[in-house]
Amino acid sequence: MLLALFLEIPVWPQQKPADLTDKSIEDLMNIEVTSVSKKEQKFSQTAAAIFVITQEDIRRSGATNIPDLLRMVPGMDVAQINAHTWAISARGNNGRFSNDLLVLVDGRTVYTPTFGGVFWDVFDVPLEDIERIEVIRGPGGAIWGANAVNGVINVITKKAGETRGGMVVAGGGNLDQGFGTLQYGGGIGEATNYRVYGKYSNQSDLPNLEGQSGDDGWRVLRGGFRADSVLSSKDILTVQGDLYSGRERQAAEFLPSITSAATQYVEAVVNLSGGYFQTTWNHSFSSRSDTSLMASYDEYSRSDILGERRGTFSFDFQHHILWGQRQEIVWGVNYRDSGSTTTGSLYVSLHPADLNTQLFGGFVQDQIALVPDRLNLTIGAKLEHNYYTGFGAMPNVRIAWTPATNQTVWAAVSRALRTPAAIDASIRLNFGGFTGAGGTPVLVSLFGSQQIQDEEVIAYETGYRAALGNALSLDIAAYYNDEEHQETSEPGALFFETTPAPPHLVMPLTYENLMHGNAYGLEVSANWKVSSRWTLSPGYGFERVHMRLDASSHDTTSVNAEEGSAPVHSGQLRSHVDLPHHLAWDASAYFVDRIADPMIPSYTRLDTGLTWQRGEGLSFSLVGQNLLKNTHFEYYDLNGSTEPSLVKRSGYAKVTWHF
Repeated sequence: MLLALFLEIPVWPQQKPADLTDKSIEDLMNIEVTSVSKKEQKFSQTAAAIFVITQEDIRRSGATNIPDLLRMVPGMDVAQINAHTWAISARGNNGRFSNDLLVLVDGRTVYTPTFGGVFWDVFDVPLEDIERIEVIRGPGGAIWGANAVNGVINVITKKAGETRGGMVVAGGGNLDQGFGTLQYGGGIGEATNYRVYGKYSNQSDLPNLEGQSGDDGWRVLRGGFRADSVLSSKDILTVQGDLYSGRERQAAEFLPSITSAATQYVEAVVNLSGGYFQTTWNHSFSSRSDTSLMASYDEYSRSDILGERRGTFSFDFQHHILWGQRQEIVWGVNYRDSGSTTTGSLYVSLHPADLNTQLFGGFVQDQIALVPDRLNLTIGAKLEHNYYTGFGAMPNVRIAWTPATNQTVWAAVSRALRTPAAIDASIRLNFGGFTGAGGTPVLVSLFGSQQIQDEEVIAYETGYRAALGNALSLDIAAYYNDEEHQETSEPGALFFETTPAPPHLVMPLTYENLMHGNAYGLEVSANWKVSSRWTLSPGYGFERVHMRLDASSHDTTSVNAEEGSAPVHSGQLRSHVDLPHHLAWDASAYFVDRIADPMIPSYTRLDTGLTWQRGEGLSFSLVGQNLLKNTHFEYYDLNGSTEPSLVKRSGYAKVTWHF
C-alpha cells in the first residue's frame, strides 16, 4: 500500500544521468548553489531557506510544466486556476500575480512590471535542459532587488556542452493531448558548443465549476538556442534566446456598458507571442577575482483584456573578489528600461496607456569567515531606484555556524520591498454599478494611486540543516515577518463624469497603504535513503498571517484576502523505487489545506509513473496525475481576470530518445 501510494518518474538521460540513488546524502548536501549570494556556495552551508530541484527530481516528477515542479517545495503555495493559469507564491500572499515572488531564468527576471507577477503560461523551457531550479523561501532583495520579498525562483539551464547530440521527446494523453521537443546540440570548432530546439504543447479544456467545458484549452509553439564559447583561458561568452507563439481560450471578464449592474464573462481567444535574447560574458582576472556582464532584451504581446505589448532591456554587472584570507566580496550594478503600450477597455485600462519606466541600482555583499570553516557572517545591501517611489534600501545580515561536518545552524535578518506595479499606480477597473437617486447611473470603480508606497517586510529567519548519518538529511526553517504599508482599497467621495456616455456618478475605491501585520511559519524537508533502491522525500509547510488595518482605513476586504489566500498546512511525500529490468517506479502525494478566502476545500493530489530505460538513450514512461479524484478545485482568482476550472484526473505516455 505504501509503495503504491508514492510514485513519480525518471524519463530522459541526455547522457546517462547521475542517479540520486547512487549519490550519498553528503553528496546531495554539497550541491553548489548560486542564488543566495550570486556566487557558488555549498547547499549545506547557505544561510537561507533554500530548496534545490535537481534534474533527477525533474525526470522523476512526471510534471510537464514548471508550476507542477514547484509543488515539491515545502512552503510553496502552488494552485492551478484553469488550464493555463496558476497562482504561485511562497509564505502566503497568493494570487494569480503573486507580487512578492521574484522569478528568474539564468539570472534574467521574468517578473512583469505591469501586473507584478509572472505569466506562467509562457514561462517555459524544455525541462530536459534545466540543470536545477533554486528556490529561496524568504527575502532576496539584498542581492536581487525589489519584489524578492517572500521568495526567489531561479531556473538554471544546462551549458550547451552538456546537451550534445540529438533528442526527441514525444507524448500525449487525455489532457496533455500532444507535446514534444526536438533538439540538437553540437560544436563549432573546439571553442564553441551550441544547441537548438523546438517545443510544442497542446492542452485540452478543463471542466468549469458546473462540470461543463471550461473552454480554456491552449497551445504554444516555441523555439530557442544556446551557445557557449570559450574566447580565451579567462573569457567565456554565452548567447541564448527563444521565440514563442501561442493561443489560449479563456472566459474573459468585461463590462457591457456604464449602466450594467455587474461584469459578465465572454469566451475569448488570447493570442500570445514573445521572446528574448540574452548574452553573458564571464571574465576571470585570477583565481581570486572574476566578473560577469549580462545584457538582455525581452518582449511579449498578449491580446487579453488589457491588450499589452511590452519590451524590456536589462543590464547587470557583478564583480566577485576574494579579499585577504577571510573575506569574499560580491558587488554589482543593474539597469532596466521597460516600455509598455496597452489598449484597455471600458472594464479595465491603464492611465497613461503607454508608459516607459527605468530602474537602476547597486549592491554589495561581504562574507566574512569569523572562524574559518566554522562561523561565517554575511552583511550586504542593495540600493535601488524605481519609477514610482524612488530609492529604496534592502539590507540583510546572515550568519551560518557549522558546529560539525554536515551540520549548519543559520539565522538572518532582512529588509525587503515590494515596489508598485503599473496596476497599483495607474489602473482603472470598472466592475459594476447601480441606479442612484433620480435614475442617475452610479459606476463603481477601482483606481490606482500615484502616491502608492513600497510595501515593506522585515524578516527574521533561522534554520538547521544536517546530514544525519549516511541515509538521512534534514532541513528546517522558521520565520517571522513584520509587514508594513500593505496595500488596501479605500472608498472615496462620489464624483461626476460625462464620458463615457451616459453621464454618471463614480463611486471610487483607491489603492492606499493602510494595512500592517505579521506572518510566521515553519518549513521542513528531508531525504531518507530507506535502502539502496528506495528513497523517500517528505516535506511540510505551516504558515499563519495576521493583518490589521490602520486607524484611518475603511477597507472591508483586504485583511481577509491577505490572511486567507494560502493554506495553513501543506505537505508532500515523494518516493522513488528502482525495480529490476531497468524499471523505475515513482510517486508524489501532495496535501493542501483549505483556503479561507475565497473558501476552497482541502485536497490531496497523487501523481504516479512507471519508466522503462532501454539502454542509455531510450526511455518509455506512463504517467498518471491527480489520481485520487476525477476533479478537484484549487483556486479562485479574486481579481476576476479569468474564470476558474476544475483540475481533473489525467494520464499520458511519453517516449524520450537521445542519440
